[in-house]
Amino acid sequence: MSHAHAALISALPKAELHLHIEGSLEPEMMFRLAERNGISLPYPTVEAVRAAYDFDNLQSFLDLYYAGAGVLQTEQDFYDLTWAYLLRCRDDKVVHTEIFFDPQTHTERGIAFGTVYQGIRRALDDARAQLNISSRLIMSFLRHLSEEDGFVVLEQARPYLAGIDGFGLDSSEVGHPPAKFARLFAACHQLGLPCVAHAGEEGPPAYVWEALDLLKVCRIDHGVRALEDASLVARLVASRMPLTVCPYSNIKLRVFDQLKDHNLRQLLQAGLCATVNSDDPAYFGGYVQENYLGCARELGLSKAEILQLCQNGFEASWLSPEEKAHWQAECSRIAAGFAD
Repeated sequence: MSHAHAALISALPKAELHLHIEGSLEPEMMFRLAERNGISLPYPTVEAVRAAYDFDNLQSFLDLYYAGAGVLQTEQDFYDLTWAYLLRCRDDKVVHTEIFFDPQTHTERGIAFGTVYQGIRRALDDARAQLNISSRLIMSFLRHLSEEDGFVVLEQARPYLAGIDGFGLDSSEVGHPPAKFARLFAACHQLGLPCVAHAGEEGPPAYVWEALDLLKVCRIDHGVRALEDASLVARLVASRMPLTVCPYSNIKLRVFDQLKDHNLRQLLQAGLCATVNSDDPAYFGGYVQENYLGCARELGLSKAEILQLCQNGFEASWLSPEEKAHWQAECSRIAAGFAD
C-alpha cells in the first residue's frame, strides 16, 4: 500500500454501520469497570485478557464477549464504554456511526433496560454536541435466545423507542435462521422502524434470502457468503442492498484464513454496495480505520476502490439524503487531492 493510500484513508470522512458497542470494551476498561463495581475477573492482568482474545470461531468469541459484558453494571459504565468508542471515531474521522446494542446480554444479568439505554444514549447525544459525530442506535436481538425472549425485550424497549432508530439480529448464526424471528420482525416493522440482520457470515446464502424475504431487512450485516449464490448476488446488486462487511472480524472468526483471502474486492467488482466496518474492534484487533488500512494493504485496493467503500458507507447509512450527498461530495473532494 502506498503512503498516499494510507494518507487518503486517514483523511476521508467515514461512516461505520456495523459496530457492537459491547464489542468495543477494551481490556483496560474491562479491568477498570470490574474494579469500580467490585467484580473479580478470571484473568490476573490486562495482558492475560488480551491473550484470551484469540479465538478459533464465532462461539469461542461469544463466550468471552458475554463474560466481559458482566463488568457493565451502571448507567455510567455504559456511558464510559460508548464515549471511549466515540473518541476513537473522532480519531479515525468517523463522522457518522450506527451502533448496535444487545439489551438481552444485560437484562439477562438483571440490569434494567433503561440503565443500558440511557448510558449509551447520553454518550451519543454528547458526541453530537461536542464531537460533531452523528449516530443512530440499533437495538439488536440475540438469535440464540427464543423469539419469545425477543418479544419480552421489545416490550421493555417501548418507553425508549423515541431514541431507538431500528432493530437488528445478531449472535450465533448457525442453527438460528432468520425464519425463527419472522413474527418478531413483523412487530418491529409495525412500529415503523427499519430492520437489519446478520446473515451470510458463518451461515449460508439461504439465510440472506430469508433475511430479505421473511424479515424484510434494508441492510445485510456481513453477507460475505452471498457470493456463493449468483442469483442472490444479482438480486442484491439490483436492489443496491448494502452489505456491512467486517474484514478483521472475518479473519479472527475464521470466515477467511487471512486478510489477503478476503472477498471484499470481489464484492465491489460484482457491483455490490459493500462497506467496511469493525464489528467488535476490541476483540478483533482494529477499529474501522485499521480495517480500511489493512484491506488496502493486503488486497491492493485502488484509490477508486477506497473512495467507493467510503461513499458506500454513507449511501448505506440512515442519514438524510441531504446529509448523504454532503458527505459523499466531501469524500470526492478530499480524494481529488490524492494521487491514484
